[in-house]
Order: sequence, then C-alpha cells, then structure tokens
Amino acid sequence: MADPFFDTQAGRLVAEPTPGDNAMALSVGELSGRLKRMVEGEFGHVRLRGEISGYKRATSGHVYLCLKDESAVIDGVMWKGSAAGLAFRPEDGVEVVATGRLTTYPGRSKYQIVIEKMELAGAGALMALLEKLKAKLAGEGLFDPATKKPLPFMPRVIGVVTSPTGAVIRDILHRLEDRCPTHVLVWPVKVQGAGAAEEVAAAVRGFDALAPGGAVPRPDLVIVARGGGSIEDLWAFNEEVVVRAVAGCSIPIISAVGHETDTTLCDHAADLRAPTPTAAAEIAVPVLAELRLTLDVMANRTQRCARRYVERGRERLAALVRVMPTRDRLLGPQRQRLDDLGMRGDRALERRVARARGELHHAAGAIRPATLERRLETARRRLADTGRLIDSLNPDRILERGYARVEAAGGGTVTTADAARAAGALTLRFRDGAVGVRVEDAPAPAPKVEPKPRRAYPEKPEQPRLI
Repeated sequence: MADPFFDTQAGRLVAEPTPGDNAMALSVGELSGRLKRMVEGEFGHVRLRGEISGYKRATSGHVYLCLKDESAVIDGVMWKGSAAGLAFRPEDGVEVVATGRLTTYPGRSKYQIVIEKMELAGAGALMALLEKLKAKLAGEGLFDPATKKPLPFMPRVIGVVTSPTGAVIRDILHRLEDRCPTHVLVWPVKVQGAGAAEEVAAAVRGFDALAPGGAVPRPDLVIVARGGGSIEDLWAFNEEVVVRAVAGCSIPIISAVGHETDTTLCDHAADLRAPTPTAAAEIAVPVLAELRLTLDVMANRTQRCARRYVERGRERLAALVRVMPTRDRLLGPQRQRLDDLGMRGDRALERRVARARGELHHAAGAIRPATLERRLETARRRLADTGRLIDSLNPDRILERGYARVEAAGGGTVTTADAARAAGALTLRFRDGAVGVRVEDAPAPAPKVEPKPRRAYPEKPEQPRLI
C-alpha cells in the first residue's frame, strides 16, 4: 500500500505533466514581468515618508537612494529630469515625503519606488537639514568672523543681486537716491524656486570676476537681497552653492534676505547682515547731507582753530617782546667799547705821527750838504785805497818784473816740482804771452831759499759810512 505522505513522483529525473495539474511552468523572466505589471498596476501612485539613506548621484545625473523607517527599507531612484527640479539638496538622515510609483527591477528581483517628487517631511525636517548644513559649513570656517571684510565708507559702484521686478530693488534704489546717489549695477536673478540658488551664486561670482577698469565697472560693494517669506521661500539662500559663493567673494557683501526675524546661511557667510533690503541701502552709503554738514562743521572748527592759533601766537609774541631787552640795552656796551677803541686809536695814531716826525727831522739833519760832502770825500779815499790794495795783490803784476807763472795744461797753477813732473806738459805764462813746454829730467833741485817776508802795511782806520 502506498504511503499517502510520500510522493513517489518527487524523485523523478525528468519533469513530466502530472495528471489533473493544469499549472504550466513559468520562466523567471515571465514571473518577473507578471510581478512588475501587478505591482505597477496596484501601486501606480504612492507617497512614502521615510529617512534618506545611501544617497548618491551618478555621473548621468540620476539619483539613487533608500527610504527607511524603524521596520523596513525600500530602494528608490529619481531620474535626472526630476532630480534637477529638487528645491533642496538631499542628504542622508533627512526625513522626506517621496511621491512616485512602485516598480520592480527584474535584474535583481527587487521592487523600488521611482520618485517623481520629493519634499521635506515638515518644518522639523527642514530645520534639521539646515542645522546639519550649517554645522558642516561652520566647521570649514565659512562663518568665521575673522574673515569678514570691512565695508567701504562711500562705495562708488554698488552691485545688487535680486529680482529685477520685485519691490526690493525699488526700495534699495529709492533709499540710495535719498541718502547718497550712487552708481548701481543690478544682476537679475530668481530669488526662489528651482534654479534660484544657482543663479544667485552665479551672480555673486560674476560680480567678483569683473576686472577693475573694464567696460563694466567692478562694484565696491555687493548687496544680496530678497523680500520676506517662509523658510521654504528663502531656502535658495540656505543652499551650499550660495553660501560658498558669498564666502569666497573678494568684494564686501551685505546680505539682506527676508525680514528682520528671518535668518539664512547667506547672512552668516556675508560680511554684514542687514535686517531688511532698505536697511542694507542705509548701511551701504552715508547720508550725503550729513556729510556736507559734517564737512562744514569741520571747516568752521578748522578756521576757529587756525584763528585761535594765530591769536595765541600773537599773545606769546607780545609776552616775549615785554621781557626781551631793548636795542639800547643790547647794543650799549658794544657802542661804548667802540667809542673807547676809537679814542685809543686816535691817541695811538697821534703818538705814531709824532715819533715819525722826530725821526724825519733827525734824518733830515743827517743829510745836510756839508755833512754829505765829508762823507763822500771819505768814501772816495777808502775806494782809492781799496783799488791800490787790489792792484798790489794782482798775481799778474809780478810778471812785469820778469817772473813767469807755471800752469798745468788742463788749467790751474803748479806750485811744486812733483806736481810739474806729474803734469808732464806745462804752460809758462809771461807778461806778454804764454809758452807751452814739456817736463824732462831736471837737475837736482837748488837749495830752497826762504822768501823774504813781505812788508806789512799798517791798517788804516775805518772810514765812516754814509747812512
């Protein structure tokens, strides 16, 4: 008897139709297709609330992620066209509400949601995303007060990034006209909705890229402005692309987004936050009338200070004049000394003239004719005596008495025999001429005869000289 719990057909090697079984064997692809059609037909439109996990954007632009809660996880995909219209940047951990349709992915036998629209799950989720992004950017130093640039006192050119059709630009231009007319460049952008953040960031970078002195003047100050609205309306100014563009701009920026109670990440990145666009215009420029009044006040103060300085100088000069000595007191001693020196000079000159006059009388007495003739006679005698003495001492006078003078051939008188032998050739100079001779062996020298002493003439008394 066969066991009812034992299927004798289970161990068959080849599949065969079973009598009474009408179920046909399906392929995996056929089953996946039936499941896909059933899921898409049953869940053609769904809204899921969950937390983003595993968010990534492919190079193609498509977005892949998971939505999860405390009990389940579902895969999700968002095609490039839908992802471009997102009003915020999805991040892991953010709770969202995704709208789309369910489908299956036969390649992995998984079901997933094709997301057509994705929104934050309430204001709490939006604030959580904002705080997370704020902490991230603050950690990079984009909100550091030390990096804030000072605003110019009176900018010549102001760039405004805002909508060209709203009341904001009219308020800014009107306020600037009232306070201090300034050259304004408006870069028109969308201030909310899809693509607004990218346009605002591009406008800020565009102003920063303008070269000084170009065809379009480079602004000295930039105002990023928008009117009030909900946090969703202002969300473009919380986007990371806007915050980075504002923080990286080399031109000082005033952020004037929303009302006084509204705060965006753009406000933290800017160099100064204005509570309203109108307040931004007031901060940007001073009041021209007040400047002129200040200049007038300063000019008057300068004139008063100058006059006061001159008056005090006059007072000091008058005080100095009172204590300074007079001209007579200063020059009196010098005048007295000059008079004393003049009188002493006169007396000295008189004494000198008297002494010169006496010397002149004395000299005049010494040159009287009689005295002068005596002196001349005495001088003639002294001159005659000197002439006779010179004539008697002339060596050539002795030649007239028969003597000759022996001279060497080269010149000079020879006075000894040894000198004559050494000379060889001699010259004998007589009264009427000279004869050359040669020295030969001479006889023995005759005994030396001492010359007679010359009679000494008595010295004549010195004659008086003519003065």
